[in-house]
Amino acid sequence: MNIKPLFDRVVIKRMEEEKMSAGGIVIPDSATEKPIKGEVVAVGAGKALDNGSVRAPQVKVGDKVLFGKYSGTEVKLDGTDLLVVKEDDIFAILG
Repeated sequence: MNIKPLFDRVVIKRMEEEKMSAGGIVIPDSATEKPIKGEVVAVGAGKALDNGSVRAPQVKVGDKVLFGKYSGTEVKLDGTDLLVVKEDDIFAILG
């Protein structure tokens, strides 16, 4: 897979959510929400600022991130579901 997002966009592969509750009950796919955690697959060059300079992105490929539930645009590339979001839609880098 070869993808290079533009400007301050980030490509994320969603991480799978737990299929079992803490009590051991299996949760069907129809009852689970879309995951809000993912791994960064590709990062753009950065955000263009008003003064003409470019701010480097805060995230890098391989980072585990937390993002908004309804953020970005879903795309399918080489059979893989990906999410393209602006860097501003990422809330945190998970350690």
